[in-house]
Amino acid sequence: MSLLLKNCDILKTENNEFITLKNAYLGIEGSVIDWISTEKPEKKYGEEKDMSGKLLMPGLINCHGHTAMTLLRGSGSDLNLQDWLYDCMIPVEDRMTLSDIHAGRALAMMEMLATGTTTFSDMYMEPEDAVHFCAEAGMKAHFSRVMQSFDPHESYEDNGRGAVNNMLFEKYNNSSDGRIRIDYMVHAEYTCNEEMVRRYAADCKAHGALFHTHISETKKEHDECLEKHRKTPLKWFYDLGAFENPSYVAHCVWVNEDDMDIMRDNGVTCVHNPSSNMKLGSGFAPIPHMLRMGINVALGTDGAASNNNLNMFEEMHLASVIHNGFHLDSTIMKAPDILKMATINGAKALGRPDTGSLETGKKADIIALDMSRPHLYPDHDTTALIVYSAQGSDVCMTMVDGKILYENGRFLTIDADDVRRQVKESITRLY
Repeated sequence: MSLLLKNCDILKTENNEFITLKNAYLGIEGSVIDWISTEKPEKKYGEEKDMSGKLLMPGLINCHGHTAMTLLRGSGSDLNLQDWLYDCMIPVEDRMTLSDIHAGRALAMMEMLATGTTTFSDMYMEPEDAVHFCAEAGMKAHFSRVMQSFDPHESYEDNGRGAVNNMLFEKYNNSSDGRIRIDYMVHAEYTCNEEMVRRYAADCKAHGALFHTHISETKKEHDECLEKHRKTPLKWFYDLGAFENPSYVAHCVWVNEDDMDIMRDNGVTCVHNPSSNMKLGSGFAPIPHMLRMGINVALGTDGAASNNNLNMFEEMHLASVIHNGFHLDSTIMKAPDILKMATINGAKALGRPDTGSLETGKKADIIALDMSRPHLYPDHDTTALIVYSAQGSDVCMTMVDGKILYENGRFLTIDADDVRRQVKESITRLY
């Protein structure tokens, strides 16, 4: 299949910098971009699609979330993280069945497609069901049998989660033409023990996989780890061999200077979750300092119960303004750097160098914004317009590997009515 998108503005990347082309053309052969220019290609494409009034940009990459928590959206508002987690979230999650998780995850994928996300990382239950549904829906995703252990005397074999994730990796990693990846995810230091993490990290290394976890999300978590282990959560994971693997870690709100040295020296990506961190009162991650140190920083929404949406445009906007306000300096966070967090940096974190930017030879993971919206005019600076003005609702097309999955309110690979019916049934039963 070949497709030419024409008469559109295009946010392409050259030498790691964004450049806006006006009234341009983007050609796709199969799943790959093979033409970007203001000149019309001589090649004849199987289909031409007029994109007048639209801006093409890279699909957004959500590096941390818990998809089926869409079913918990709005629950437990205005609680601190520990009360929110143990008094509100876990009791409902304990009642969730496979059908509930399937429905919540499908709803999350609809929300992400409609707001421009093409690739996501999902730390949640029932990963095998997720693999099959995501394969049908056409998105790119990272799944895992998440490691947890609440019994300090439990053996790795009795826990069983490592063996399940090994099976998932061997069966599904790089399936669906590479769209599906299996990572090794640990929930957190406070929900696991040393033996589980050490063995799980070793399995991760043996499979050449990515490692993912929560790190120092709250001061309480950070301080209790120091008291219990005499080391920070990040140092605890480091000493257990976790960062011998390519790693991306969520939150990092309370990491210290030594932690950030470890992150820099071991290529660990910080996944910044500004909405969730502020809603739960967790604090402000030292993102400007990390950027100065050369640490890769990506963006995530976290779950819809702590955000309460999966809109990556909102994450970009908040990441761009909260640190300027906190540091009383409007020059700290630059719009191009923020946009890279949601695209290029996310692709780096997830080990996907063939996506995250619009360049010839890269995958056609593309979204289109409707530039006729009043808040998107005039366009003096396209990256600034995207970061400070654009909304997820401005997305009018989402494409993955050259296939349109969402366009003008229609989901082309997901039965939206059936998903809404399933969600309604789950909510009625759970609540």
